[in-house]
Amino acid sequence: MNLIVQKFGGTSVENPETLKIVAQKIIECKEAGNEVVVVVSAMGSSTDELINLANELSETPSPREMDMLLSAGERITMSLLAMHLNNLGYESFSLTGSQAGITTTSRHGMAEIEDISGERVKEGIEDGKIVIVAGFQGVNKETKEITTLGRGGSDATAVAVAKIFNADSCEIYTDVDGVFSTDPNKIPVAKKIDKISYDEMLELSSLGAKVMQSSAVQTAMMYDITLEVRSTFTERKGTKICSQESI
Repeated sequence: MNLIVQKFGGTSVENPETLKIVAQKIIECKEAGNEVVVVVSAMGSSTDELINLANELSETPSPREMDMLLSAGERITMSLLAMHLNNLGYESFSLTGSQAGITTTSRHGMAEIEDISGERVKEGIEDGKIVIVAGFQGVNKETKEITTLGRGGSDATAVAVAKIFNADSCEIYTDVDGVFSTDPNKIPVAKKIDKISYDEMLELSSLGAKVMQSSAVQTAMMYDITLEVRSTFTERKGTKICSQESI
C-alpha cells in the first residue's frame, strides 16, 4: 500500500464548493488503495485578511501574536475538510502543526522545520484514517511558542511530511495544471512543462514563479523527493519536479 502526501493550496480550499472538490480528490486517492496524508493552506486570501485586521489594530503587531493569529487560517481549513470527509463516511481527523509534532526554529514569521515526530500522524495512518495536517506552522521546542514558516510554508510542510514518512508520492495541488514556461493566467498560450529538474524549478522561482516555495524545492532536491504539481480542478497530468537523471 502506497503512502501519498497531498498538499492543497489556498485557491484549492477557497470556499465550501472548492473544499468539496478537494475532498473528492482525496477520496479518489484513498479508494485507489492508498494511505493519504493531506496538508492544507488557509482558505483563499484569508491570510492577507488576517494581516490587514492586525494592521488596523496595531502599527507594530508583535511577531508572536502574528504567528498565533496567522496559524488560525490553516486550522479553519483542516477542521472544515475533516468534517466534510467524515460526513461522507471517510474517517478523518485534523492536526495543527504542533499536534503533528512539527518542531521549528524560533524565528517568528520565518521559522524553518527542524524535525517532525509525527506520532499522531503515524497512528492515523496505521488506523487507516485520512490525516489532515495544517501547513505553514509548527512549534519551537525551547520557547514552546507557535511559529509560522513564511509565504508558501505549506509546501515546506508537505515535503517534510513526505520525507519523514517515506511517502511514495508528494502531490502539490493548485489552480493551474502544472509548471508553465510563463504564467498561464496571464498568457493563455503558455506551454506546460511535463518534467523539470529541481535546479530548473529553483531558477524559475528566482525569476518570480510562485508555483512552489523555493526552500521546499531545495528540501525535495536534498532528499530526492519527486514532486508533482497538479490542478485541483482538472484530471490532466501535472508537472513532475525531480532530479535531472530522472528526466
